[in-house]
Amino acid sequence: MKSLNLLYLKRVVILCCFLLVAACGYSFIPDGDAIDKSIQKIFVDVFVNKTSEANIENSFRTAFIDRVNQGRRFKLAGSPEEADAILKGSIEGLSAAPLSYQATNLAAEDRITVVLSLTLEAQNPKKVIWMSSSFSGTQDYLMGNNLSVAQANRKNALITLSNNTAERAYRLMMSGF
Repeated sequence: MKSLNLLYLKRVVILCCFLLVAACGYSFIPDGDAIDKSIQKIFVDVFVNKTSEANIENSFRTAFIDRVNQGRRFKLAGSPEEADAILKGSIEGLSAAPLSYQATNLAAEDRITVVLSLTLEAQNPKKVIWMSSSFSGTQDYLMGNNLSVAQANRKNALITLSNNTAERAYRLMMSGF
C-alpha cells in the first residue's frame, strides 16, 4: 500500500515537472507577428459616422490612436503618405436598450451596442491585412436619477466602449484573427 502511494506520488511529480517544462516560455501576447515586419507606421484615418450620435467617430478614432501609441509594434504616422498601412473605420450602428428597470418601470440601466467596420490596409502594395465588417462591442451604464446624470453616464460609457473596442480590435489584428 505504501509503495503504491509512493509510486503514485512519483508519477504526479514527474507529470508536474513535465508540464512545467512544456509550458515554459508560452505566452499569448499579440505582438503583430501575423503582420509583415516591413509595416512600421500606421495612420488611423478619420472614422465615418453612419449613426445619429454626434462626434462619436472622434471618440473611436482617438481610442484607436491611443491603442496604437501604447503598443510597441508600430509607430503612429502623421499622414496617410507617411504610413505603411492605414486603419480605416466606419461606425455602422449605435443603439441603446434598457437592461434593467426601476420599480416605476423607468430604465435603471442601459446597454449601448456599437457595430464597426474596420480595415487595416497596407499601402505598398495595396493589400488588406485585417478586416472585420461587423465588429461589435457593448457597454452598460446606469441611468441615474435625472437627465443630466443619465447623459453624463452615457457619455462616459461611450468613451469606455470606444477604448474597450479599440483594445479588442487591436489584439485581434496583432494576433491575425
